[in-house]
Amino acid sequence: MRSVLFAQVRAHVARLLASTLAVVIAVGFVVATLVLNETARSTVLNAVGAQYVGAAAVVTSDDGSSLADDADAVAGLSSVAAVAPSFETSIQAAVPGRTGSQYLFVGTVADDPALRWQRVSDGALPDRPGEVAVSDRARAAVGDVLTVTTYDAAGDESTSEVTVTGIVDLSGDPEAGLYGRAFVTPEQAREWGAADPLELRVAAAPGFSDEQVRTDTAAALGDRPVEVRTGSERAADAAAAMMGNTTALAAVLLVFGTVAVLVAGLVIANTFAVLLAQRTRELALLRCVGATARQVRRSVLGEAVVTGLASSTIGVAAGIGLAAAVSALAGGGESPIPLTGLSIPWYAPVAGVLVGTLVTLLAALAPARAATRVAPLAALRPVDPAPLRSRPGVLRLVLGLLLLLPGVGLMALGVAMGQVLIALPGGVLSFLGIVLLAQRAVPPVVAAAGRLAGRFGGVPAQLAAGNATRNPRRTAATATALLIGVTLTSAFVVGAASTRATAQAGLAAEFPTDIVVSSFDGALPASLLATLEDLDGVDRGAAVISADVTGPDGQPTWTFGVDAAATEPVLRSTEELALPVPGQALLPEWLAETWAVRDGDPVALGAPGQQRTFTALVVDSGQPLMLTADDLRAVAPETGLGELWLRLTDGEPDGQVGAVDRITDVVAEIDPAAQVTGLVTLRDQIDEVLDLLLLVVTGLLGIAVLIALIGVGNTLALSVVERRQENGLLRALGLTRGQLRGLLAWEAVLVAGVAAVLGVLVGGAYGLIGAASVLGEIGEIVLSVPWLQVAVIVAVATVAGLLASVLPARRAARTSPVSAIAG
Repeated sequence: MRSVLFAQVRAHVARLLASTLAVVIAVGFVVATLVLNETARSTVLNAVGAQYVGAAAVVTSDDGSSLADDADAVAGLSSVAAVAPSFETSIQAAVPGRTGSQYLFVGTVADDPALRWQRVSDGALPDRPGEVAVSDRARAAVGDVLTVTTYDAAGDESTSEVTVTGIVDLSGDPEAGLYGRAFVTPEQAREWGAADPLELRVAAAPGFSDEQVRTDTAAALGDRPVEVRTGSERAADAAAAMMGNTTALAAVLLVFGTVAVLVAGLVIANTFAVLLAQRTRELALLRCVGATARQVRRSVLGEAVVTGLASSTIGVAAGIGLAAAVSALAGGGESPIPLTGLSIPWYAPVAGVLVGTLVTLLAALAPARAATRVAPLAALRPVDPAPLRSRPGVLRLVLGLLLLLPGVGLMALGVAMGQVLIALPGGVLSFLGIVLLAQRAVPPVVAAAGRLAGRFGGVPAQLAAGNATRNPRRTAATATALLIGVTLTSAFVVGAASTRATAQAGLAAEFPTDIVVSSFDGALPASLLATLEDLDGVDRGAAVISADVTGPDGQPTWTFGVDAAATEPVLRSTEELALPVPGQALLPEWLAETWAVRDGDPVALGAPGQQRTFTALVVDSGQPLMLTADDLRAVAPETGLGELWLRLTDGEPDGQVGAVDRITDVVAEIDPAAQVTGLVTLRDQIDEVLDLLLLVVTGLLGIAVLIALIGVGNTLALSVVERRQENGLLRALGLTRGQLRGLLAWEAVLVAGVAAVLGVLVGGAYGLIGAASVLGEIGEIVLSVPWLQVAVIVAVATVAGLLASVLPARRAARTSPVSAIAG
């Protein structure tokens, strides 16, 4: 039977093409998803946590105490090659050719090359005091001499000059657009007043692992209040703090990977079923000449294994190639986090081969059993298809309901708990149930649509309606292939729209202001707000006053005062940034703990003689102590203009970055000591990251939908072959070639249209359920249905079904009636 097996594979290679393509594309989808997921993960780590990726261990102070004395102790360990303390400060720098000066955040360049993480796009990193490397945001060039202004602890000003030696490439770091960055030697940073280091980056000596370095470092520091983690762990923390929890993206990719495999399995099963039905006589002859049912079954399953293994191998290569192409396209663009290189985890090709082979084998089990159930002599005679009310039909109905109902329950539970890992199996079960029930649900709907089409489509439309309902199994098989594709597409479109709307709402809540102009001493010029509001690209602004207010512990605390009516229109969202009402004090969590105050407690603020009691509202630790402007003036008459909050005109990100530059130049000229923070650039770049990820998944989705279209074309083609004699008889009775083509076209439109409408309804529901379960842990969900795109899906799916009928219709029309009837 081995020789028969390979002979059958060679003989039917053309018929197996649809299954082969389905497996190749499904495996390619899964492998590309795994590879791109790993590549994106490593890219984000290298971008956001770049300073930690090359370090074996990172020591961070827990209580804000200096780690300067600990650096020598760590450096003396045998497993440690070098230690780089991280010094940070800020300066005001005047760039040649630009008015005023700008705020630059200063970091240090490690003495040891192994711990230098900065990538230089032009020039070189500084090696001595008097030199500096800057980011693109500083808008300086190599060779420029910057005039630097710094302030000591007493507030005394000092001025120095440094030469720009290099431009540091921070592409991929969403924070790069917040403000300019400068990098100098540790000696220079200390001259500019950098505080003692709160973090140490440690490089491993040759032959020592990161974990060994971490263990040795932790032991050397003993009971010091520090946290010691490996560099990769610290980078992951930094990426999570910046980009949020990545499990949502992984869950989305898992959903699409699962659906791709499910789609491939259904297409393969349908293809094998039709192919084996056409080969019934061939298999019966093998039984008649001595082959047992087990041997025939093993031969069929052997075909599936050979097909699956060969297709999976091609699919693995195709998936890696696709991932490389996507990575190259993303890396060559201007994405805020471009994909760099290609990270291929070992499990990606292994999973691809296993998934492809197993799915093909499992999909062939039922057709293989069905092919050997019929007695050899009976199989040589034509057999009518079993009616829907037969025992297999009832079993299919019961099994469909048993899968659908628990699946719906699991999805409801997943939405209620916000757990996609609960909703995902429910979605798979329910969709399998829908596929099984399609044999009963689709034909009546097609019949109803056929009666409507028959009124104005003439004889071909009436015959098409009859043909579409005469063989419910065939109609359901054709519709199911397209139903899968439309459901998949609709689910993604609706899910992506909801994900984007939720993400944008979350970004607006996280970064409610576009631009913040702040002063460290609350002395911004009163006329600055009006000047900035007149700039091109600025929509409106609000002034925030500030002052030191004496708290219950007798210590002064820097406090902001806002006019809620004037401030709220400036904010993109007030979901996370609360605004006080009269008589209310917004206390950050850390301050509430210090003062032992809880929500609703009275809190007395102000110096003796000016003290007033407010109702406390505890807010996020990132928010300052805040009162209404009138309340702040009542408890601290000496207030100043501490911050300006600006809202930019809605537009393209590049235009908003230009507005940030204009604001920076004006503020630098009027008040060089002020700091301009462009939160809009951070929000836009994270939004672009979401665009990139959705683009990648959209590309992968297009490939998955192609599987369904292959299934449509394959099923229609095989349907025409099955109906060869029927079509010949219609031609013999007077049906013209054009009417036969019209008949098949009408049939395809009816089935495709019904499948498209049902697919949109089912897919839209899956999309909303998926978004609710994936994003449930994040917070409030914004559900969005893009109706125009949904309508386009229905139209495209219907046209796709029509086009899929063109070649089969031409083949049927070109066959002479006598040849067709003769079989």
